[in-house]
Amino acid sequence: MKLIKFIFTFFLLLSSILYCESITKTGSTAAQFLKIPVGPRAIGMGGAFTATSNDITATYWNPAGLASITTNEVIFNHIEWISDVNLDFAAFATSVAGFGTLGGFVSVLSSDDMMVTTIEHPEGTGELFKYNTLSAGLSFARALTDNFSIGFNAKYIGENLWHMSAKGFAFDLGTIYRIPILNEFRIGASISNFGTKMQLSGRDGLIMKQSGAGDGNLVYTNVEMEQYDLPLLFRFGVAADLVSTGSHRITTAIDAVHPNDHSEYINSGVEYSWNEIFSLRAGYNSLFERDTEKGLTFGFGLNYRLFDFANVKIDYAYQDFHRLKNVQYISVGIRF
Repeated sequence: MKLIKFIFTFFLLLSSILYCESITKTGSTAAQFLKIPVGPRAIGMGGAFTATSNDITATYWNPAGLASITTNEVIFNHIEWISDVNLDFAAFATSVAGFGTLGGFVSVLSSDDMMVTTIEHPEGTGELFKYNTLSAGLSFARALTDNFSIGFNAKYIGENLWHMSAKGFAFDLGTIYRIPILNEFRIGASISNFGTKMQLSGRDGLIMKQSGAGDGNLVYTNVEMEQYDLPLLFRFGVAADLVSTGSHRITTAIDAVHPNDHSEYINSGVEYSWNEIFSLRAGYNSLFERDTEKGLTFGFGLNYRLFDFANVKIDYAYQDFHRLKNVQYISVGIRF
């Protein structure tokens, strides 16, 4: 119980510090790809998944949710993001009796070729470059009591932009507390991307500079780039199974999110499930966020026992991005 009290006190203190920040530092953090959500189930519910997390996508939303996994589970998630950017996410988790749940994940973002432009050649130099990223990590979650779970992620983060690169390391921490009312009422909290600063380095940072007297003394010097924080996210959510019978389940959820580089916002969503085989979801993402293009979401899922030893899970989600059109998400998972 002392550990549980310490964890909740830590979250309360950190949230009070975060919410005292009155300046919105939009565009002041590195590794923005870490904020691209994964998991069509969570996205279909408007991203309100902090207290609902009970599958392998909990590695992104709240690692404490991995403690709900009692077998083995894998997922492959493909996202066609905005401006011809693609994100692929894969994860694996396994339950170890008497110890907890162990997992691993990898996320890769890639872009199409883009033209290199300069002041002298605004139409392009004839060269092409790409932007790509990598995030990979390990997860651990454990139910400390029948009602309280805790989880952690440790991850490596890398960004590559033409001949420049940056790397960093981060941790995620999450908790879920279950209360046996309204069938089941859950309270969840998580902190994502708490880690090192990132700084670009590489040959594109080299410039030619005159040294000493005369015109012939030219040397290369390296331009030192600024260091930037990671996009820290603090999430607090509640969820309840309003209906939970043998055939039907209706889950509602709401999250409050505080990023360190933008304004606070709220996610909300609902999920209806029939026999835990077919599910329908709807939600609203980023309510009250400044200058957002996000909005309504919806999706569906199919969880079917295809073989005697495995369940196949297929999920789809659609997210409205207003002037930026929309983004569609699809994932395939196997539980065995």
